[in-house]
Amino acid sequence: MTTTSPHTPAALREAFSHFPQGVVLIGAEVGGAPQGLVASTFTVGVSLDPPLVSFAVQHTSETWPLLRTAPRLGVSLMGRRQIDTTRKLAAMDRDRRFDGVDFAVDDGGALTVCGTPVRLHTRIHGEVRAGDHDIVLLEVLGIDSVPDTPAMVFHRSSFKELVALRLSA
Repeated sequence: MTTTSPHTPAALREAFSHFPQGVVLIGAEVGGAPQGLVASTFTVGVSLDPPLVSFAVQHTSETWPLLRTAPRLGVSLMGRRQIDTTRKLAAMDRDRRFDGVDFAVDDGGALTVCGTPVRLHTRIHGEVRAGDHDIVLLEVLGIDSVPDTPAMVFHRSSFKELVALRLSA
């Protein structure tokens, strides 16, 4: 039996939680300090020419105003080996998020987490206001990818390992 809920933020969150989403860290070194935000609203393949990806960030984010000033941003697709790291990076304590996290910063200031399945080096292409979020378009300038490295997803309000099912013929 299906139920229809009133249009409330709680009902929307519950409905949206059924859709698994990839998890990324958007990061940069700003003023000599590592900054980053975890996003499960990442979209690949927005455009191939120019190569664009996107993510959505809440207007209430305290980290995005810092990151948006960086000339380059790193995007790390978090893998199953980074579930605990992702929880730490998503914590509210911005000053301690990167304690014990193995990360690299390129010459443009883009910060990426070492050992993740995919690392993108990007710059901001544009922003669009969308309700209580902004949709940020990022132009991909470089890609580091490790084939056959399992990713993770955010599903039903928690980080989970992405497991491939093999169906027999």
